[in-house]
Amino acid sequence: MIKAILVFNNHGKPRLLKFYTPYTEEEQQHIVRETFQLVSKRDDNVCNFLEGGTLIGGSDYKLIYRHYATLYFVFCVDSSESELGILDLIQVFVETLDRRFENVCELDLIFHVDQVHHILNELVMGGMVLETNMNEILLRIKEQDELEKRESGLAAAPARAVSAMKNMNIPQQFKELKLPDLPSFGNFKNPF
Repeated sequence: MIKAILVFNNHGKPRLLKFYTPYTEEEQQHIVRETFQLVSKRDDNVCNFLEGGTLIGGSDYKLIYRHYATLYFVFCVDSSESELGILDLIQVFVETLDRRFENVCELDLIFHVDQVHHILNELVMGGMVLETNMNEILLRIKEQDELEKRESGLAAAPARAVSAMKNMNIPQQFKELKLPDLPSFGNFKNPF
């Protein structure tokens, strides 16, 4: 099971944090710092697996990571997960982001955080891998975009209706139609 997914830059600034085990905010910050210390000190020619830090579960958990340009993608998993399978999952995640944002960079993760989370939620939910087919994930993202466009059109519908009514060619007598005042409810006596 996946315990956490962390994405941070070369300076240790978190760009995406997803914890599938509850931690306080302070514990999460310590985990990010400790994970960055462990991962950033490693040479590029060593393997991408290491034991989890003391805060994230120690030797019972593994940190599996990939370093792309300015970003580290780190998955913290328990012993039931395959290291090579998780490396492949990281690759699918990054390639999906790359196809979505056309040459993904750190700024895409910052300015499109909702879309990044949506892509991640298509891949992993509750610490379990859901989908690894990049085309299926992109199809679901496209469907979500179309749904959002339709909903944004519905939100503007009342304003468009009022504007259309104002622009209609209605005879002047109907525009100036005066309705009688309705009686005030304060004048009625309660028969009971």
